[in-house]
Amino acid sequence: MEIFRIIADLIDLRSFSNLWYWIAVAVVWSSASHWVLGVPWDMVGRARRKGGRATSDLVALAEINSRRLDTIWSEAGLVISIMFPFALSFLAVTGFVYGAEFSQALFLFALPLSAVFALSVSLSRRLSAQFESSSLAPEAVIAALARHRVWIQLIGVVAIVVTSFWGMFQNLRYAAFL
Repeated sequence: MEIFRIIADLIDLRSFSNLWYWIAVAVVWSSASHWVLGVPWDMVGRARRKGGRATSDLVALAEINSRRLDTIWSEAGLVISIMFPFALSFLAVTGFVYGAEFSQALFLFALPLSAVFALSVSLSRRLSAQFESSSLAPEAVIAALARHRVWIQLIGVVAIVVTSFWGMFQNLRYAAFL
């Protein structure tokens, strides 16, 4: 029967005390700051250092990804604008009004990621317009991606701190009832 208790502890829905939740938080924010608008950050560094072919590859990938995200937003933006706030408010109500810790954890995961998505859509729309007019220098693409990464990291740090404090509060509150 010991193995069943171990398995139950591994898949426990009390998210803030679960190691898997914190691993997922770390992986998501690490990936979000590495893949800036679909462009891997090491490619930006290589384009800064070496120039030439690395820069043209970076600009091409940034153009492809910005047009892709711009097209997705143009075709499905209305649906996303309706469904995602609905899902966020559902998670907020079930989590913070009715006390479902799993919903709280998902809300604290999804809300900052929605801000990152909004910033990415905004950047992709600006870059797509500039790519179409062919008035964008490679240095401007690198600078735009660097600024975008700083904003993603700032949102990620704030999200991790808020989630950590809320998780500690929930764990202490839960421990008081034991």
